[in-house]
Amino acid sequence: MLEATPLGDGWILRHDSDTLPATVPGCVHTDLMAAGVIPDPFLGLGETEVAWVGRRDWTYERQLGGPWGQEQTDLVFDGLDTVAEISLDGRLLGTVRNMHRSYRFDVTGLSGRLSVRFVSAYAEAEAVRGRVGERPAAYAEPYQYLRKMACSFGWDWGPTLVTAGIWRPVRLEHWSTARIARVRPLVTVEEGTGVVELAVDVERTRVEAPLAVEATVAGVRARARIEGAGGTVRLRVPDARLWWPRGYGEQPLYDLELKLLHGEDALDVWRRRIGFRTVELDRRPDAHGTGFTLVVNGERLFARGVNWIPDDVFPSRITRERYRERLEQAAGAGVDLVRIWGGGIYESEDFYDACDELGLLVWQDFPFACAAYPEEQPLRGEVEAEARENVVRLMPHPSLVLWNGNNENLWGFRDWEWEPRLAGDSWGEGYYLGVLPRVVAEMDPTRPYTAGSPWSGSWEHHPNDPAHGTHHSWEVWNREDYADYRLSVPRFVAEFGWQAPPAYSTLRRALPGEELAPDSPGMLHHQKADDGNGKLERGLERRFAVPDGDFDRWHYLMQLNQARAVAAGIEHWRSHWPVCAGTVVWQLNDCWPVTSWAAIDGDGREKPLYHELRRLYADRLLTLRERDGRLELAAVNQAAGEWTGALTLRRMSVEGEVLGQAAIGLSAGARSVARVDVPSELTPLGPKEFLVADADTGTDTEGLRALHFPVPDREVPYPAPRFEVGLAPGGITVTARTLVRDLLLQADRLEPGARADRGLLTLLPGEEVTIGVRGWKTPDAETARSALYCVEPTR
Repeated sequence: MLEATPLGDGWILRHDSDTLPATVPGCVHTDLMAAGVIPDPFLGLGETEVAWVGRRDWTYERQLGGPWGQEQTDLVFDGLDTVAEISLDGRLLGTVRNMHRSYRFDVTGLSGRLSVRFVSAYAEAEAVRGRVGERPAAYAEPYQYLRKMACSFGWDWGPTLVTAGIWRPVRLEHWSTARIARVRPLVTVEEGTGVVELAVDVERTRVEAPLAVEATVAGVRARARIEGAGGTVRLRVPDARLWWPRGYGEQPLYDLELKLLHGEDALDVWRRRIGFRTVELDRRPDAHGTGFTLVVNGERLFARGVNWIPDDVFPSRITRERYRERLEQAAGAGVDLVRIWGGGIYESEDFYDACDELGLLVWQDFPFACAAYPEEQPLRGEVEAEARENVVRLMPHPSLVLWNGNNENLWGFRDWEWEPRLAGDSWGEGYYLGVLPRVVAEMDPTRPYTAGSPWSGSWEHHPNDPAHGTHHSWEVWNREDYADYRLSVPRFVAEFGWQAPPAYSTLRRALPGEELAPDSPGMLHHQKADDGNGKLERGLERRFAVPDGDFDRWHYLMQLNQARAVAAGIEHWRSHWPVCAGTVVWQLNDCWPVTSWAAIDGDGREKPLYHELRRLYADRLLTLRERDGRLELAAVNQAAGEWTGALTLRRMSVEGEVLGQAAIGLSAGARSVARVDVPSELTPLGPKEFLVADADTGTDTEGLRALHFPVPDREVPYPAPRFEVGLAPGGITVTARTLVRDLLLQADRLEPGARADRGLLTLLPGEEVTIGVRGWKTPDAETARSALYCVEPTR
């Protein structure tokens, strides 16, 4: 039987003549921090103090013993970042140049000093650029010239921390006769029967040895002979339980085992979990353009999505527990689809395992983002090799439902002045329209592929045409007010968003000792977007009076405005289902403490946007909007059952007086949208009035509320908010004496580890709400009051 010996211990990191202890898996930066050589680059201006690290060569070393008892011993690296020479006792085993691949070297009979010498990624990228010529990109750093996580070179939300290291596990594998080299599990459903077809590749030391494979799943067993270097075994599981995305059903997972046999002796074993489900991507043309609708088990979905970036700029630090926590947060916000963005990595098995269990659909970008990528060798060969490996690696996961060729590169070619600058040079089109779809079709025909995001489906339409395929909506944020989201109905919104600063405690940890201000040195350093603060300020000025010199109010209003912006888009687009079939918010998470588009900041704290997503992505959503000069209510029902209940409309003054009301019956079919015209006599007549819509959800949960104010907040004559605060088991109660709009408890101001379970609540006079608080060791009502914020009248 194949035996594995982990090689995580005993490593040192060497630079010139200096050595220090090294952690594997890990990276140079974390080892240097642990040794006290460099400061934490996440704190203050520390990023600027460690820029030299990425310009140096580094060597990892350890002793490798031996000899070993079996016929062959392989040295296996699951991930090397990025360009490295591997030597054993002075003998060169190989040179690697791709972070996204694993590597295997035959070290049978060898022992001695194992050395992994990493060449500066800058030096390699600049050398490749010198050979193939300059290619345009969204950023000046040379990330497109090597197969490395692009955002390690910085992004408009991330630091420039170009590291190196053995970033995934390393081990020795000892085996005899043969081993399993690769397994491709094609999992399908045929009329209720689950079908698993396993294509098996083997590596042999004895060509003549008779081999067989035996596979088992759900009590079903099958055997097949191995002829030469491979074979196929097929299993059929009657009445297989279907795996569903969250909100549509359960997520049953089946243990699948494959044994490689020589006679009755097991030489190697391969184990994974699988789920039975079907997936299609409906891209048929229709009266509105070209659709982009995911269909799972025959059910058409409105995708409630978020974009995922690496959760740490040093991915080797991300644990299984951290993946689980972050993805549970996503599921808790009503998310059912996570798009792994193309400037990052193919994530670890821990990520996809959690998605399988939580019912989160995964859209996986191939790692290409915002740049023209050369197609010359050896890059082209590296791209195909990494694609083949990762497509096969991720095949067992039912959560993975879509492969995407790139992020914004097709759009960039057409709109960002790349085409004339390239003058015929290669730029990646051969990958997105050639290599990658061919690899997916050959290796895993059970999953759909799309060439890019955004992408209209062909060059006949503009790549970012909202009427065709996927759309990235960035005119809002960059230039326009978020009310402009309502001017179009894209078929699928794969990116849109608005910035806000992280939680207060995150800022205090990241900027120790700094007097916080929007333009303080640390705040500006932890804002990476082009004109980021300018866009924040202009966006806020359209809606609120910008507080002068009051950082706490500025902080609250910026976070509120982010939530309002995203809500404007999702409410509008969800109300246009099935023409619009999904929204994927930019972005769920951060890789360090920063002002960004994230709903969860770099310390894992949830911004107010997170609480708003829970409302926006719930199965049932109520929204009011102006349409064709009148007010309309849309009841969005994504649940499996019909939504019937009472709907109450009230026209009110900001002082709390009811000026008119009506009760209307509500009926929305399953997976559909119902629309109701608001009676004209209930339309607010000016800035002192607003409309409230309250509806039963048809379940045991709280009712739903929608609000419509006819003017921006800065023009609303809000009364000075008055409310009472009391303690409740596990939290606080707030009782409103006036209109209290968008009440938020910033729980981390009570204690850094405290979390509130809800936020951005609007209360009418006399209404009471309970806010649960976790991690608050010394509850006190007056302390809680100091951490409560709401919209206040313009001064």
